[in-house]
Amino acid sequence: MKKILIVEDVELNTELLVQLLEDEYELLIATDGAAGVEMTRAKLPDLVLMDMSLPVLNGWEATRRLKADPATQHIPVIGLSAHAMSGDDEKARDAGCDDYLTKPVNFESLFAVLDKFLGE
Repeated sequence: MKKILIVEDVELNTELLVQLLEDEYELLIATDGAAGVEMTRAKLPDLVLMDMSLPVLNGWEATRRLKADPATQHIPVIGLSAHAMSGDDEKARDAGCDDYLTKPVNFESLFAVLDKFLGE
């Protein structure tokens, strides 16, 4: 079973993602960017769903750190953000995100991205 790390500080958002994904994936949860970086390094998930507005260490910097680390740079990071402003997608990719989804997450888009990066 593929392993996904959800890095999200809003409990309701985490619960929604867990409900959507728990039957198909092994899920790990981190509630801030620093914990997300630590957990990625320790558990080596197959993919990270990274909220960009996080406490302790924001998602932009957490992603930069993961992509700068040879042990984790190969792991796809999907940026999640309520910010849907022009240029946010580019900013996320510049930080190292492999893809970017806006919240509220469109379920079809989420599953398309997961299939793109985790499909067999």
